[in-house]
Amino acid sequence: MEKRRLGRTDLAIAPLVFGGNVFGWTADEKTSFALLDAFFDAGLNAIDTADVYSSWAPGNQGGESETIIGKWRKQSGHSRDKAVIVTKVGSELGPERKGLSRRWILQAVEDSLKRLQTDYIDLYLSHWPDPETPYEETLAAYDQLLSDGKVRAIGASNLNSLQLREALDVAASGGLPRYAVLQPEYNLYDRDSFDGPVRDLCVSEEIGVISYFGLARGFLSGKYRTHKDLEGSVRGSGVEKYLDGRGMRILGVLDELAEETGATQAEIALAWVRNRKGITAPIASATNLDQLASLIRSAELTLSDEAMRKLNDVSE
Repeated sequence: MEKRRLGRTDLAIAPLVFGGNVFGWTADEKTSFALLDAFFDAGLNAIDTADVYSSWAPGNQGGESETIIGKWRKQSGHSRDKAVIVTKVGSELGPERKGLSRRWILQAVEDSLKRLQTDYIDLYLSHWPDPETPYEETLAAYDQLLSDGKVRAIGASNLNSLQLREALDVAASGGLPRYAVLQPEYNLYDRDSFDGPVRDLCVSEEIGVISYFGLARGFLSGKYRTHKDLEGSVRGSGVEKYLDGRGMRILGVLDELAEETGATQAEIALAWVRNRKGITAPIASATNLDQLASLIRSAELTLSDEAMRKLNDVSE
């Protein structure tokens, strides 16, 4: 499968990243192992997780996803250098265990390395902006991790264009490492956080982009069309906002293209993201092997110019 260089980094990834937010939540350890085996056997190579995944599940404290990935990696037989592991720091795990201070980053990375059972993290991301910590402090902490070989590249998630510009300027003026990758929310419905100034900045600065919620929390798979469809779903509360006229129009075009191409709505929605200017790869998750097979197909699906135009127009 083709590999795409991630911005100016030395990392090359397949055009789909596995979202590890399901590990320890809607996918237990055995299922997670099977999904990761199939994902890598198909020629894909990047996993996205965070230290806070999946703290929201009953009984969890955070770190469950990283722990499962670490256990899988040890027993899978896959060479460490064949996997690109992305994880994040900054979300709240408890009192004094949040944010982007030097103290917390240097502690949190050791915790993540231990859970992942590895000596280094390929890509380490600031999960959220931290208004209480100057960029200089955060980037200096990352500089140490890069120098120590514990991290290969750094990036950020959920920054707007002004925040990203400021972070880049601070890095340049202070001789500090720059954010090389951005992780924004981006899909056919949620386009505002990337299209426009953020995308323009990423393109001009050669920043790699791995976007999350490519299927709008599952809405763009087409399985949720009424409020009744949300009953009993763990994702129900997050999907409800999409059940409006715009959401239905987007599903209508996805239905039309699915009929024409034989691909599923989810495959088409992810292929659209993958082919958008500035995007390196979308992130998507699966909880069973059938879903995963569909994700893998999306990574190689070619959409016609006319299909892209229709999707662009209906989601504008």
